[in-house]
Amino acid sequence: MSKKKPDSIPIKMQPAYDEIVALTDAVCGEHLDEEYAELARKMAAALARKRPSPLERGRKDVWAAAIVYSLGNVNFLFDKSQVPHMRTGELSDLFGVNQRTAADKARQIKDIFKMCQMDPKWWRRSKMESNPLAWWVMVNGLAVDARVLPLPIQEDLVQAGLIPFVPSKKEAVQKDAK
Repeated sequence: MSKKKPDSIPIKMQPAYDEIVALTDAVCGEHLDEEYAELARKMAAALARKRPSPLERGRKDVWAAAIVYSLGNVNFLFDKSQVPHMRTGELSDLFGVNQRTAADKARQIKDIFKMCQMDPKWWRRSKMESNPLAWWVMVNGLAVDARVLPLPIQEDLVQAGLIPFVPSKKEAVQKDAK
């Protein structure tokens, strides 16, 4: 049995996925950024793989708006101090859907994935280092910031999928690039 690659889409769901992603790519590309577009593709793929997929029912423009809306909630898109920033009504208008409808569908997505604000799984990669939820791990029953642990332990935590990357290695890569 072959292992399914993470972004594979069931054949039955490919048309719905393609339609939704075309909409999210267009809005994110023109009004947000590539990180939002990538996260929207990842979320659309995850929804397409659910059994049964919720994308089988409902309008694709509403699903597209709800996906970006839910990612916006996680990443504080609707907070004026953030870049990029957008009001909820503006986002809904870009997809041509009612703001309340997008919010309701986004709530369904939040429930499906058990999402919360700053959820590391749906957090923008460029902001990951500033997300405390991505770094807290339990060590001997105590919550610890993984960034203060020894390098070999951080590497083990990355391998286990408990933290997104080894911060000191990211800094070294950035210094080498300068």
